[in-house]
Amino acid sequence: MKLLIMLVLSFLMFFIGGTAVAQQQNGITREIEVGALFTSGNTDEQALNFAGNMEIVRDRWEYGFTIDGLYTSSDNETKGQRFYGVSNANYAFSEDTFFQARASHEDDRFSGYDSQSDLTFSIGSRLLQNRADMDLSLDAGIGIRWSRLNGSDFDEPILRIAGDYEWILSNSATFSQELAIEYGTDSNIYRSDTGITTQILENLSLRFSLRLKHQTEVPAGRNETDSETAVTFVMEF
Repeated sequence: MKLLIMLVLSFLMFFIGGTAVAQQQNGITREIEVGALFTSGNTDEQALNFAGNMEIVRDRWEYGFTIDGLYTSSDNETKGQRFYGVSNANYAFSEDTFFQARASHEDDRFSGYDSQSDLTFSIGSRLLQNRADMDLSLDAGIGIRWSRLNGSDFDEPILRIAGDYEWILSNSATFSQELAIEYGTDSNIYRSDTGITTQILENLSLRFSLRLKHQTEVPAGRNETDSETAVTFVMEF
């Protein structure tokens, strides 16, 4: 557990590295999210979840990089360990439409799979442009998913449909909803990320989130649906 915490802290220090002024001038925004729980005595438990997000804007191009992870243990026995990373590049044809190339990789120790990765190419549209308090983007495209199970690799074509919605409730509160459906020839994956973020200080917020993942075909003895509820601190740079 100590090694994991050191790795996470090293990642966060690297992620934060650089000056805020340089980031603003170069069109770069960064965000980190951390939550932890440690108990000892009759019950010895540890839980740590973290996330990082970086966005880079260059003229018509917008690049995004995200990573999130979860680690839980009880009485020195690991109960959960997951890492999920996504990178994407968007090219804006206009204010309303864009092309997206997206790649993701997930390593979930308790999902039954060694890991799963996918690569997709999509066309998207930005809606609600006339609303100052709301943003909505939808995209759909095709790609391929690679799954590794018991040392064997297999791939399948997928159709991916996704939506990203944000609603500014007040000057200090924002509601967000991300949905994604990945239809594959072997299995389908449904993802949902719902959150409410409340600003505490200028660059510090508190986020309540619920993440769901449902996969229609999973290895024997595994649940099809995973849920994760978290309360985390979010720092923006």
